[in-house]
Amino acid sequence: MESRKLSIGVIGGGSWATALVKILTDNVLEKQINWWLRDEQKVEYIQQYHHNPDYLSSVSFEQDELNLYADLNQCVADSDIILLVVPSAFVYTTLDVLDKSVFDGKSVVSAVKGLIPETSDILGDYLNQVWDIDANRIGVVTGPCHAEEVAQEKLSYLTVASENEALANQFADLLNGRFIKTTITDDIYGTEYSAVLKNVYAIAAGICHGLRFGDNFQAVLVSNAIREIKRFIAAVHPIERDIDDSAYLGDLVVTAYSLFSRNRRFGNMLGKGYSVKAAQLEMNMVAEGYYAVKTVHDMNKSLNVAMPIADFVYAVVYGKKRAKDVVEDLLDQLN
Repeated sequence: MESRKLSIGVIGGGSWATALVKILTDNVLEKQINWWLRDEQKVEYIQQYHHNPDYLSSVSFEQDELNLYADLNQCVADSDIILLVVPSAFVYTTLDVLDKSVFDGKSVVSAVKGLIPETSDILGDYLNQVWDIDANRIGVVTGPCHAEEVAQEKLSYLTVASENEALANQFADLLNGRFIKTTITDDIYGTEYSAVLKNVYAIAAGICHGLRFGDNFQAVLVSNAIREIKRFIAAVHPIERDIDDSAYLGDLVVTAYSLFSRNRRFGNMLGKGYSVKAAQLEMNMVAEGYYAVKTVHDMNKSLNVAMPIADFVYAVVYGKKRAKDVVEDLLDQLN
C-alpha cells in the first residue's frame, strides 16, 4: 500500500509566502503543498494562470503538487505541518477564526518576522501560550533571504530553529534544494528576536540613506546594530550563541543593505522627509519594523538595554520627530 504524502499547509499570500511555496514545490521530496490565500478570487486566478498576480508574478506553479484553499479551517485540517507566513500585524485576526483543536497533532513552523502587536509575543511564545501548541511542535524559519532572490533562484541560506531537533531537521530537508541551503539551531528565541530587531535596524539604515549618509557610516551603523541585537536577546534569553552566525548577523546585513528590503525602503522615505502615513501609503507591502519598534521600545522599559539606534527609530516613527533633527543625538552614541 502506497504511503500518504506528507502535507504542508502554507498560510499567507504575500511575497515571502509565494517564495516559500516555490521552494517547497521545487524540492524533489515526496510531499503535498496546501496553500491558503485570504482572497478567493486570487485562489481562482492562480488555479487558472499558475502564478500569484500580486507578488513574484514571474514564479510559475505546477498544479500537481499544489492544492489551493480559500477556507483556512480546511487547509489546516488537511495539513500535517502548518507554515505561517502572514505579516505579524495580521496573525491574530487570521488565526482567530480557528478552534485550538485544529492544531492537535500538528507541527507549526513560523516564517513570520515580527511580534504579535496584540500580545507583544514572538510567534513561538504566542503559539505555545495562546494556542496551547507544545514547544516541541513549534519551529521558526529565518534568513538571510529575500523573496525576490528566491524567485530568481539565486543561492540563498535559511535557518530552521526548534527545540525539537527532529522537527528542525525534517523542515530543513523540506526546504533544502537546488538554490536553498539550510542549517538548524535550537535557539528559537534568539533567532526570532533577531529577525524582529533586524527590521528595526533596516529602517534606521534607510533613514540614514535618505539623509544622504554614505557607505562608510552605514558600516558603523550596522556594526553598532548587531551589538544592540546581542545585548537585547541576551537580556531576553541568556544562552550561549554566536551572534556572527548568518541567522543573526547575516539576516541583519541583507535587510539593512538590500534594495529589496521593504524596511530599508520605508526608512529611506522617512529620511527624505515623508511622513509615516505617506510612506506607508506609497508601499504596497508591510514594513514589519514599523510594528516591531514600538513593541521593542515598550519591552525595553523593563529590560533597560542600551539601544540608541532603536530609540532613534522609535523617535522618528512614533515620536513624530524629523529624522534630521534627532540624528545628531544618535551619532554621538555610535563608535
